[in-house]
Amino acid sequence: MKSYAAVDLGASSGRVMVGRVGPDSLVLSEAHRFPNRPVRVPEGLRWDVLSLYAGVLDGLKAAGAHCGGRLDSVGIDSWAVDYGLLDADGALLGNPVHYRDSRTEGIAEKVWATVPAAELYAATGLQYAPFNTLYQLTAARETQQLAHARRLLLIPDLLTYWLTGEQGTELTNASTTQLIDPRTREWSYGIASRLGIDLDLFAPLRRPGDPAGPLRDEVLEETGLAGPVPVTAVGSHDTASAVAAVPADGERFAYICTGTWSLAGLELDAPVLTEESRAANFTNELGLDGTVRYLRNIMGLWLLQECVRAWGGPDLGGLLLDASKVPALRSVVDAGDAAFLAPGRMPERIAEACRASGQPVPESPPEITRCILDSLALAHRRAIADAQRLADHPVDVVHVVGGGTRNALLCQLTADACGLPVVAGPTEAAALGNVLVQARAHGLVGDLADGRRLLTRTQPLTRYEPRGDAARWDEAEARLTRR
Repeated sequence: MKSYAAVDLGASSGRVMVGRVGPDSLVLSEAHRFPNRPVRVPEGLRWDVLSLYAGVLDGLKAAGAHCGGRLDSVGIDSWAVDYGLLDADGALLGNPVHYRDSRTEGIAEKVWATVPAAELYAATGLQYAPFNTLYQLTAARETQQLAHARRLLLIPDLLTYWLTGEQGTELTNASTTQLIDPRTREWSYGIASRLGIDLDLFAPLRRPGDPAGPLRDEVLEETGLAGPVPVTAVGSHDTASAVAAVPADGERFAYICTGTWSLAGLELDAPVLTEESRAANFTNELGLDGTVRYLRNIMGLWLLQECVRAWGGPDLGGLLLDASKVPALRSVVDAGDAAFLAPGRMPERIAEACRASGQPVPESPPEITRCILDSLALAHRRAIADAQRLADHPVDVVHVVGGGTRNALLCQLTADACGLPVVAGPTEAAALGNVLVQARAHGLVGDLADGRRLLTRTQPLTRYEPRGDAARWDEAEARLTRR
């Protein structure tokens, strides 16, 4: 048995998990969990990255205590697109900007004036999202901070640098910048040049499984770990790690990575770069072993999280039970609408969207919760149907992984909406994918399929069979398309 620490950072919390891996065993346990609280300062919304790093160090100390002071490797994954800027001495130039910050409003149109949207998609395969790194860099072009920057590190690469003193850019996360060619899996120098983006800001590319350097002596001292402890590059975009942990058998599956976002799509061997795919707003992000994550971003449980926050934090279990008793599909909203991206007033905004589309307006927390869950299931249905059609890749089952697997009502509604069985689990998919890459780098696990077989044997999974009438979902879909 070997012990691996998976640092898994989400948009609302971080965790350090310990994976104990043997020839036919994989046991995951939580060593430390800590909040991720963005901070609004006069210049905008920022990540408190120093607090996150402190949480990582505390987590590694706790992980070491689980394993007698010895870890065989550490890997880091996080959300995508955001970055820190370093000066010539390697010092951080301010807290990283949060992707929900408003600085990218109207920036896409300026980019498209130089590189039309269709041409940008054909070159990079990335869906339009206002917070893509390319748009963030364009928005920052005239700032003193960018002018003084000599290095740009994506969030997991920044934390890896602080742990090891070595700099790199992990590929799966780099593929979310809209500056990677998904066919060559290298930088798109032509696009960057036309938009005035200096790719020399980025550290050399790393692939999942590459060594990222050992923990610095100061880190060993602070965490109490016995060195040397290598850091291994994993699928550092949390969705890449989560998809690696989908316990699928064969190729005919779809996945939904659920949490703050829902990422719904397929695993392919090659990108889909057609104009029809661009119009449907599908993205081609890079995964393990030459795979492509062909998916659509859906607003996800962010909608419910924001409502729960606005309601003062009611008991979620009771809220979901009450929501299950509300009539189905009474009102739905477009869960992919960027109008729901910003924080604040979420219950009112959902009610306003229902009113604007001529539907009954949900008023109570259970009614709004049911509207959200029905809307998410409908968005999952639409994304998986569109992905199969655009990629000419039929599926027989939908795998739901991540935090949303705890929401039995959402899983059942997704099965009902898609008309396909849903297999829910594992919940900590990103951490498990992180651990699998580390274990593979040390020869304990074989290829991607081998890792998935290990997960199927060792992780609890729940199956939901589709129920009800597909015509009801068709009618709800029609309400949105008539708007």
